[in-house]
Amino acid sequence: MPVYTLTRMSEKVKYQIEFVIQSSPHMLYQYLATPSGLSEWFADNVNSRGEKFTFIWDGAEEDAKLIKRKSDEFVKFAWEDEEDDSFFEMKIIVDEITSDVSLFITDFAEEDEVDEAKMLWANQVSSLKQVLGST
Repeated sequence: MPVYTLTRMSEKVKYQIEFVIQSSPHMLYQYLATPSGLSEWFADNVNSRGEKFTFIWDGAEEDAKLIKRKSDEFVKFAWEDEEDDSFFEMKIIVDEITSDVSLFITDFAEEDEVDEAKMLWANQVSSLKQVLGST
């Protein structure tokens, strides 16, 4: 009699991470929503055609669709090769009292890869802060 093994496909979990950025919301938005801005910190190169953005790292390409955006506030992308409802969003939050600007990132990762994904974002945002002259 054959033995059957059921393997549960691990589902992605949503996580959020926040970084304080010393920048105006308008300037920060340019680095989140434009191919030239994203090329300076997020990927080696970024091209866009309409709502389709192609991100290039070490010669490998990943396509994402720009789902939604609001000028100086947020951008939301979905990777085209994903078959779930996951997305990544970069939102600019301005504290009403202190006027501090934060970059609030929402993303998805496999449960056992969340810590690694957060470290990757921390490294990417560190590059963004260098480009912006923010410490």
